[in-house]
Amino acid sequence: MTGGVAAIGETDKVPMQDGEAHTIYPLRPPPCPSAHAMSHFPKLLSSQIAFDVARTMLDGFDKHYRLFREVSVRAKALFEAGDWQGLQQLQRDRIAYYDERVREASVILEDEYDAENIDDEIWRQIKLHFIGLLTNHHQPECAETFFNSVCTRILHRSYFNNDFIFLRPAISTEYIENEESPTKPTYRAYYPGSREGLGGCLERIVHNFQLDAPFEDLPRDIGYVVRAVGEHFGDFRIAPNFQIHVLSSLFFRNTAAYIIGRVINGDKTYPLAVPIMRGADGQLRLDTVLLRPEQLLILFSFTHSYFMVDMEIPSAYVTFLRDLMPRKPRAEIYTSLGLQKQGKNLFYRDFLHHLQHSSDKFIIAPGIKGLVMLVFTLPSYPYVFKVIKDYFPPPKETTRELIKSKYQLVKQHDRVGRMADTLEYSDVAFPLSRFDDALIKELEKHAPSMVEYQRGADGSDEIVIRHVYIERRMTPLNIWLHEGTDAQVEHGIIEYGNAIKELIAANIFPGDMLYKNFGVTRHGRVVFYDYDEIEYLTDCNVRDVPQPRNEEEEMSGEVWYSVGPHDIFPQTYGTFLLGDPRVREAFLRHHADFFDPAMWQAHKARLLSGQTHDFYAYDASERFVNRYGDSAPGNAATPLRRAAA
Repeated sequence: MTGGVAAIGETDKVPMQDGEAHTIYPLRPPPCPSAHAMSHFPKLLSSQIAFDVARTMLDGFDKHYRLFREVSVRAKALFEAGDWQGLQQLQRDRIAYYDERVREASVILEDEYDAENIDDEIWRQIKLHFIGLLTNHHQPECAETFFNSVCTRILHRSYFNNDFIFLRPAISTEYIENEESPTKPTYRAYYPGSREGLGGCLERIVHNFQLDAPFEDLPRDIGYVVRAVGEHFGDFRIAPNFQIHVLSSLFFRNTAAYIIGRVINGDKTYPLAVPIMRGADGQLRLDTVLLRPEQLLILFSFTHSYFMVDMEIPSAYVTFLRDLMPRKPRAEIYTSLGLQKQGKNLFYRDFLHHLQHSSDKFIIAPGIKGLVMLVFTLPSYPYVFKVIKDYFPPPKETTRELIKSKYQLVKQHDRVGRMADTLEYSDVAFPLSRFDDALIKELEKHAPSMVEYQRGADGSDEIVIRHVYIERRMTPLNIWLHEGTDAQVEHGIIEYGNAIKELIAANIFPGDMLYKNFGVTRHGRVVFYDYDEIEYLTDCNVRDVPQPRNEEEEMSGEVWYSVGPHDIFPQTYGTFLLGDPRVREAFLRHHADFFDPAMWQAHKARLLSGQTHDFYAYDASERFVNRYGDSAPGNAATPLRRAAA
């Protein structure tokens, strides 16, 4: 087989820590098709083996997506039953589905077709047959990504080229129609008439999801929604085209199910999200209604776990959501819907496009340098790149594999809106000319085993990073607190305390709680992003600092009491958190219990008893129970005012 240049691929030679196939990602745009390249285009699809291989690969993807959808069906049943541990396990299991199907398909192709030794001409035909099979497919973009994963797993990176894989989508995802039962289109349209009113329309929307659990008081909750809508929009005059579109599947995550839709009135479109919660008594309630674009952005943030949602046509869901969140990259939307491989593929394509249309250099990320990670960034792109160093100075005692395991723990755990998601890549080839000299020196000094140099296909020099994590760039909290106004400092400390409390409620002990390990998102939320020391809170031993037994112990500047490897002492945290007077004042005013071991022990006891905490992807003040309490909800059937025709 003749060699070629891998533009994006995965081989089965070296598995990644998170179970994903080993990947090479040269970050430079693929060349435009030339006359030479076109001469290799098959003029006749004459190989039966090519068709059979393409069919086998598509069968593998179809099996994967069928199982993916079955997860969402099971999620509905588990939500109705209040089986939160079952939902968490289902979420963890689903993350591994994709790579299991890729391995499965690869083994079949190796065993039945000796796929590794198929010649180039047949591989080109395989791709064209695959395109033909996707003509009327409902998930063509995801199937193309699956094809890439299988193809590049079978072929060593020295033996495949861009002709064999999908660098760009071959099948359009626009206007794919749902051919399932007409009872479940991609979304349903509702027209609140003057007789039914908004309340009656909302009640129909809820009933159409056919949840197998009783509502505590649905008319009351519908009344709250109508009241909240009235308060938000004020004197809202409805246009002749006034309608509500609601996606046909519920979005399951944590202990909530979300109704997601949009309100269209005249030339305006507004988001609509209604979380449904299940009480301990098994009864359901509408917890609030989210009507602002920024609320939807937080709901679909990279800091949350992936939704479980049944989608026949995922691209239609992404298009619907992108209409409500036009600034949000499609890659992030696919990822938030649980299609993280598709999101990862789109991120790569977006980044290639950005590199082609930018000229700034990768530099060392601003802020305090870490002991474990070397972090760099491209100023014009809102992400950071994190490389594990080759050695770790005292007091760090860890290993590369242990650090990877911590990041994998976060990937599989409920991030509750307080931990950043990461993209993990191997063998990423960057243009060497785009790297700042100081960054190259840092890489060669602190992570020499992670760096190699090579000549690219176009003859240019490249630097290859063997393993890298990519995360959204945020403002480090220590910088936010140092440079912020008094109001910003107070906000940052309130958010920091809330973030820690929500993390430990989710059984995550951050370990290193210095402010530099937290970031502030563009929505002002504080998020944890340094995972090398995290532990389960239930594995920690929460202790009070012992009383000194004598004057010598009391005056000692050293720790005189014994400390086990999993011991934590909340009373000591003020030493490194309360040095700044502004920070100290805000911290003690809003989170004085932070330094009380009893608070930490109470969370641990609740977790050990099997209780699950409710997490809200919106401010608690938005909840109807806090907003309206037991006050009268108002007339749920009151229609909005219709504009003059």
